Amino acid sequence: MNSNGPRPAPLRDVAQSPEATARYLADIQRVLLDIGANLEILARETRVHCRGTSVEGDRWYHAQLRARPVEKALKDVLKSLNSLTEGLEKSAYKRRAHDETVVNTARTRKEKELEAARKKHPQPIQAAPNSGEGGDTGQNSGYGGPASIYDLGKKSA
Repeated sequence: MNSNGPRPAPLRDVAQSPEATARYLADIQRVLLDIGANLEILARETRVHCRGTSVEGDRWYHAQLRARPVEKALKDVLKSLNSLTEGLEKSAYKRRAHDETVVNTARTRKEKELEAARKKHPQPIQAAPNSGEGGDTGQNSGYGGPASIYDLGKKSA
């Protein structure tokens, strides 16, 4: 590769797509879960070995006391590994939520812009067309119309 040319970023295409990011993080999570299973087996075997190792003159609990720091260290590693895999899941979810937020933000801004434009320049209210009667504009308003069914034939003044 030419040292003067631009160097491609190794995970740029993965970072640009939420689906690719989720696949990549799922692959890493699978590997970490396999490692975690092996570490659990190692912790169990280490516990059995360390607790089974006794020195002449020990009481029954001395081997357990000596094994505790080793067991705790492996337990802490497993705990960290589990939180790491949970973090990978959360990261994939947040990456997808980011893209949804970007799309929704663009839509929301456009809606707000249209609403602001409507408030600045309101559309003039157009009068409703008459129902075909000659000069009776007040008949549909509710005050000049007939008051009962007996008044239907009469015209208001």
